[in-house]
Amino acid sequence: MTYKGYVKNGVIVLDEPAGLKDGDRVSVRPLRTRVRTTRKGRRPATLYERLKSVVGKAKGLPPDAAVNHDHYLYGLPKK
Repeated sequence: MTYKGYVKNGVIVLDEPAGLKDGDRVSVRPLRTRVRTTRKGRRPATLYERLKSVVGKAKGLPPDAAVNHDHYLYGLPKK
């Protein structure tokens, strides 16, 4: 189960009552709310930005290649 909340003065405050008992063990993982940056302080490239040099380069593919890629790559039955 996932509970949502926020940190106030170093204490985690849940948005809704959780019904947890004293002594129940929990794990807390902060959500990423900031944009990640590289060491040089720039935003890392998106997947599109990294792959845009190869987008649209494949020629001569069957018209159903997107739907049946497993068939063409691995020999599975067509969908």
